[in-house]
Amino acid sequence: MLLQGDMHTHTIASTHAYSTIMENAVCAKKAGLKGFAMTDHAMNMPDSPHSWHFENLHILPRKIADVTVLKGAEANIIDADGNLDMDDYLLNMMEWIVASMHGDTFASRDPQTTTKAYLNAVKNRSIDVIGHPTTTRFLCDYEVCVKAFKEYEKLVEINESSLNAGRSKRENVVKMMKLCKKYEVPVVIDTDCHFCELIGKTPLVSQLVEELDFPQKLIMNTDWDKIREFVLKKRPTLDI
Repeated sequence: MLLQGDMHTHTIASTHAYSTIMENAVCAKKAGLKGFAMTDHAMNMPDSPHSWHFENLHILPRKIADVTVLKGAEANIIDADGNLDMDDYLLNMMEWIVASMHGDTFASRDPQTTTKAYLNAVKNRSIDVIGHPTTTRFLCDYEVCVKAFKEYEKLVEINESSLNAGRSKRENVVKMMKLCKKYEVPVVIDTDCHFCELIGKTPLVSQLVEELDFPQKLIMNTDWDKIREFVLKKRPTLDI
């Protein structure tokens, strides 16, 4: 499966990643991508960049190595009320927001609390993607959440890195994909890459797409025009 966009990537601004934005862009070009989102960790993660990193993203050109770059962040859902660790000032500067849960930023492991957090977070218009919602650490009521993701037009991320590292069990990912297929909820298949040569490469998720006969029409980032349309619906003044 060939992606045209990778909508969750990290640079050395997240200090457990190993590549620059230029290196990511060069590898994205080599992988045949038309665009990708730069989504370093927001401030509550121990390895996150300073807020100045996000305030200064505007200096980056729209295209690097002839690949379109959306300038965004991976924000953290931090409590059951669905709050994020980025304020409105910063969120309004971003062009793409992945909202995720991480062990360093979300204390509860109770599925009811996690479900409540997702149901509240989806009301935040700034969020584009719910990041790796299949992780074992943060189980939730998948069916209830998938219906809410659809209602509030949030893309569901199927995360290659999480599956590869074992943070998401295969059965969790399969269950999420089956529900997205059942309720026709659009997804993005992302690498969540922390090294440039991994960008755009999703062999494990691609295999599941084939096994589950997952509809191509629901995979947003196999067509950059669909990503572009999704972004411009919310941010009509962007030059992408």
